[in-house]
Amino acid sequence: MTDVERAKVQRIIDANLNRLKEGLRVLEDLNRYLWDDAELGYRFKALRHEVAKASDPERLRFRDIRNDVQKQSVETELQRESLQNVVAANFSRTQESSRVLEELFKLESTEDSERFKNIRYELYDLEKILHQKCS
Repeated sequence: MTDVERAKVQRIIDANLNRLKEGLRVLEDLNRYLWDDAELGYRFKALRHEVAKASDPERLRFRDIRNDVQKQSVETELQRESLQNVVAANFSRTQESSRVLEELFKLESTEDSERFKNIRYELYDLEKILHQKCS
């Protein structure tokens, strides 16, 4: 991999770590303030701490918000019809980001790749539980 490719991969990792953390925070807060479920709260908090293990402040130098060609929201991102839609959108966001991180960390850390695979599967389980709470 060239230095340019390595830098672009780090930019993708940075963006997906942010996306994952943001989605987790939305889900954690919904659980905390709507459903008051301490056990699920602990699970979300544990996931955020797992994500933090892969964070590296050095990666910030690869962030390039000004030149992000997809930073504008699309119509479907601007509206939510229900709490169930908010939950579904944020689970989708977190699961997709976890998958991207799992794949890209295969280039540098099998431990981190496995970490994000495990995070993704934990999210699948949590999604089922919160979907039932919204129904």
